[in-house]
Amino acid sequence: MEETHVATCFLENQGKILLLRRSGQVGSYTQRWAGISGYIEPGHSPLTQALQEIQEEAGLSQPEVRLLKEGLPFEVIDATLGKKWVVHPFRFHVKHPGKIKIDWEHSECKWIEPEEIKTFQTVPGLYEAWERVK
Repeated sequence: MEETHVATCFLENQGKILLLRRSGQVGSYTQRWAGISGYIEPGHSPLTQALQEIQEEAGLSQPEVRLLKEGLPFEVIDATLGKKWVVHPFRFHVKHPGKIKIDWEHSECKWIEPEEIKTFQTVPGLYEAWERVK
């Protein structure tokens, strides 16, 4: 089974976290809710990749976010895709949420209470990722 490492980032402001709905243009889990995420490129650390994904998907530069917690990586098996995802979770504080500009990878976003994650149709393992960084 193919193993793929991904960074998953939760953006937080005033106790709420940002969930983003994956657009129909992404390669997997279209229309599912997620954090900001992406493949960890060769030669990148998980944190470097996390910051790059935040820049690309939310339009926020490194000074506009502050790392609150990096969780231990964990595995999510998706037999349908024949993939083993190794998820590296992160939680960042966003100083100015009004500056967030989502890109083509997401069709919408909303700020929610963390426990509400369970009520959304999410990418596999999203709540476990949150549990590791809350």
